[in-house]
Amino acid sequence: MDLIDKAKNFVSEKIANMEKPEATITDVDLKKLGFDGVTFHAKVAVKNPYSVPIPIMEIDYVLKSASRVIASGRIPDPGNIKANDSTMLDVPVKVPHSILLSLVEDIGGDWDVDYTLELGLIIDLPVIGNFTIPLSYCGEYKLPTLSDLWKGGKEEEEKEDPSKVVVI
Repeated sequence: MDLIDKAKNFVSEKIANMEKPEATITDVDLKKLGFDGVTFHAKVAVKNPYSVPIPIMEIDYVLKSASRVIASGRIPDPGNIKANDSTMLDVPVKVPHSILLSLVEDIGGDWDVDYTLELGLIIDLPVIGNFTIPLSYCGEYKLPTLSDLWKGGKEEEEKEDPSKVVVI
C-alpha cells in the first residue's frame, strides 16, 4: 500500500509542476453596432508550451456592467492552440440593445460604460483532462457626446491639415 501512495504522490507532484498553457485578454473592442445589438470582440492570447496542438473545448463568457450581467454565453469548439506557439483568439460577445438601455444610470454619471469581462477557456490537456484557464478584463467604453457627433472630427482635420487654413 505504501508503494501505491508513493506512486500517487509522485504523479501528483509531476502534474502539479508541469508547465501549463497561459492566456491573457489583450484587448476588448466594439466591433459591430447593428439593429439587434452591439458586438464586442475580446482578443485573447494563448501560449502553448507543448509540442502538440491543444484542443479548446469551449469558451464561457460573462460580461458585467454596473454589477449586472449584461451578456453571457458559451462558444463550443473554437479550434486548437498551435504547438509551441501563441494563438490569438477572437471571442465575440453580443449584447442586445434592450440590455444596453438598462445601463442608462451608469452612463448618465460619467458618459462611459464600465465593464468586466470574465472568460473561462476550457482546454483538453493530455493526461490531465479538461483544464480551465480563468481570465478577467476590466475596462470602460467612452461614449461620444452630442458635441462630438456634431463636430464630426472637423476640428481635428483643420489642426492636422495646414492647407485648409483660411487667411483673411
